[in-house]
Amino acid sequence: MMGNYQTFRELEKNEIEGIDYRIQMRYGSSGIAVMAPHGGAIESGTTEIADAVAGFEHTFYTFRGIKAQGNAGLHITSRKFDEPRGSQIAKNSWTVLTIHGCKESKKLVYIGGRDRCLKKYVRRSLLDADFIIREIKRYPGQNPDNLCNRSRLRMGVQLEITQGLRREIIPDLPNFQPAKKTVRFEQLITALQHALSRRIDDFAGSNSAHRQLRVKTRTCYKFT
Repeated sequence: MMGNYQTFRELEKNEIEGIDYRIQMRYGSSGIAVMAPHGGAIESGTTEIADAVAGFEHTFYTFRGIKAQGNAGLHITSRKFDEPRGSQIAKNSWTVLTIHGCKESKKLVYIGGRDRCLKKYVRRSLLDADFIIREIKRYPGQNPDNLCNRSRLRMGVQLEITQGLRREIIPDLPNFQPAKKTVRFEQLITALQHALSRRIDDFAGSNSAHRQLRVKTRTCYKFT
């Protein structure tokens, strides 16, 4: 998806926060961030998925397009996404899971990123929940500048969830009303949360600094 802006600085000169876009976040204590940088009506359903996966354990961030039309123009590529609050959240996290949406009608998930352990856990959890997951050259998520890889450990995971699957698990897309969450939606969320829990166990077992990163949960925003 091609947007109208190369950077957030360009975007904020022409778009108004609260009218054209909204930034929402909630801090968790796990040291992991779940982010939807193309949320709202940019890539419909990604905000809802990221919010549910994060819960109150992981840090949640979303940049939501809320214009009546033309939200695709708010898309800033993951390599150049430099909104200050989101960039800081990624920088302060051990690893990052970004949720994106692609236009394909097939019902599947594409996985990329540099965190090989988390990729393994996500792949296994989604397969166990009967989701189709693929890793292809079109969505590698390997660039160090990709938002998912700007964590403290310089690695993370990027998920591209097809439009076909998003429409199946959130049937009222792309409307702004509270999403009707299906059984498959809950299965997807549970699978991703399980994968993140396994990654937390890795950190707790191998890096004592992880305990220093755990902070008191501060609730900034809850998506409803």
